[in-house]
Amino acid sequence: MGETNNRILPVGIQSFEKIRKEGLLYVDKTEIIWNLVNSNKTYNYLSRPRRFGKSLLVDTLQAYFEGRKELFEGLKIMDLEKEWVKRPVIRLDMSQAGATPEGVRSYLDNAFHQLESEYDIAVRQDSSLAVRFKNIIEGAYNKTGLQVAILIDEYDSPLQHSWKTPHHEDCTSIYRSVFAILKADDAYEKFVFITGITKFTQISLFSVLNNLSNISFDPPYAAICGITKEEVANNFMPEIEAMGVHNGWTPEETILQLKAYYDGYHFCKNSPVDIFNPFSLLNALADKELKNYWAASGATSLLPKFVSDMEIQLEHFDHCYIDRDTLETSDVSDGGTELFLYQSGYLTIKDYDEGVYTLGIPNFEVRKALYKIVVPALTLKTKAQAITTQNILLKMMQDGNLDEAKKALKALIADVPYSNKKLASMDMEERYRLIISTIFNAIGFRVEVEKQISTGRIDMVVFTRRIIYVLELKLTNNGGVKAAEHQIKDRQYVEPFKADGRKVIALAVELDDMGKGLIDWKEVN
Repeated sequence: MGETNNRILPVGIQSFEKIRKEGLLYVDKTEIIWNLVNSNKTYNYLSRPRRFGKSLLVDTLQAYFEGRKELFEGLKIMDLEKEWVKRPVIRLDMSQAGATPEGVRSYLDNAFHQLESEYDIAVRQDSSLAVRFKNIIEGAYNKTGLQVAILIDEYDSPLQHSWKTPHHEDCTSIYRSVFAILKADDAYEKFVFITGITKFTQISLFSVLNNLSNISFDPPYAAICGITKEEVANNFMPEIEAMGVHNGWTPEETILQLKAYYDGYHFCKNSPVDIFNPFSLLNALADKELKNYWAASGATSLLPKFVSDMEIQLEHFDHCYIDRDTLETSDVSDGGTELFLYQSGYLTIKDYDEGVYTLGIPNFEVRKALYKIVVPALTLKTKAQAITTQNILLKMMQDGNLDEAKKALKALIADVPYSNKKLASMDMEERYRLIISTIFNAIGFRVEVEKQISTGRIDMVVFTRRIIYVLELKLTNNGGVKAAEHQIKDRQYVEPFKADGRKVIALAVELDDMGKGLIDWKEVN
């Protein structure tokens, strides 16, 4: 096994200087960065989900523009860059600006004050933020004689968090006035790089900067953030081997597990490169455990603002279509739910054909997080109630304790909600399928609904680590347990799974036709 004692993973570290000076592991992205900076595109925008390494990328760009050659020793950029010019850098991190106009003004005022001090710029008391920004750009140029690099990280953070609040329009107004300066001062600017998650086109970054290049879908930059499968194998084999030993897996099995949990992202139509979520991958390797790190970091907090009726639409989102113009150029505020889910990392590109993208859930971590969110709405339980009962169901299903598992599932679906109009429009059995499959997905099982086999269509197959459950659902007024049992036997629903190696349990499930939940289930031998 490879030695890991002296290797430190940069978990949660966004400082390029810290990573390089303290000898933390660094996945070398500097060739892509050099190619971007030297592509003759002055204004660039990159959209990637939260926790995908955008801030580390911005920090690396800052070190490069400041000419800090010593931090790049041994990296690919050393074969490409010959001049190492030290330029003035203006860097803004809008994730620190809050979600109110007062917060945005306060952050910009403080950031501009520091830059004014650095470049000896006198400030009149009545100067607006826009005028001060203009003076900083021009003052930095005049003092150094060099064009300025401007780096704006998480530009959309205040706009996202103020969306659908009374503060949004005022925040947008500040953006329009301040960032319009970027176009007016283009003669003083060498390179402008803007990162974000979602796109608000009505602000000046997009409406005024009509020459802003959206590199988010460009194949050369598909892997500029995140970690590819090749980079995983080249950089992390000692950690993969250690994780395998800890869990009783071979290195190959460990990579497959990591891939299922954290891989699967695609950011352009022509690139076959799979991208791992770097935040989750590094945490998993550090802890030697598969957990939902991304969701636990708050990645799902904005969903309710942008997505309605999530509990009904989840199955649709797992295989949905969006036209190229909408995905690549539209504003999140009017581009539809699928656009927000893609930009924020809940969906990814699965296919592309003649101007239409197919989107789907990228991996197990995201799937589990999404389904977990909607369980309370579908079960009419509080989040705390739902989680407690789900944990019991998880343990009992894993152990094959059918009596206790049945009690837990009964508790979760004691009533089928009628309050949701879309749910009420489904027939009763369809509602039950949706609710039960959502619960099993939320507790981490792989679920196939209406699985087609040669003898018929199985209502639901639930895959746990040691047991495969084959479920046939019948309403009381449609024969209940007896009818479900006959169908399982007559159509030999268990046969296709016997070669799997796991134990197979077939369950004939009876559900109340008036929506009062699970009546009973019976193991079919």
